[in-house]
Amino acid sequence: MRILLDTQCWLWMLIAPERFSSEGRAHLTAPENELLLSAGSAWEIAIKHALGRLRLPMEPAEYVPSRLAATGTLPLAIDHRHALRVGQLPPHHRDPFDRILIAQAQVEAIPILTSDPHFARYEVDLLPA
Repeated sequence: MRILLDTQCWLWMLIAPERFSSEGRAHLTAPENELLLSAGSAWEIAIKHALGRLRLPMEPAEYVPSRLAATGTLPLAIDHRHALRVGQLPPHHRDPFDRILIAQAQVEAIPILTSDPHFARYEVDLLPA
């Protein structure tokens, strides 16, 4: 199964795996699952790091690609279908990073692994972290 990781969950996978439930860990470690990280998450990480709200051991331009490779997580690019779907989402909340993940999950028909309760307000398949 292809699984889109919420930004927070991808970071937890790297630095705080104990935060996951047993079900969340099972999704992350099942060899048949393909883990995906959105370009939107890389954007969020870069912005939060630049604002001083996210500390990393190296610059995001090095950290994200190196950790994608180390964890076998595949990048998911943002394309026009994803960007245009954002405009069709109900305005449940305004976080642009969450909204692009939700749009990508809808367009690609893949679940999102998340602990964010806001995601449940959208028509998207969720996997609990």
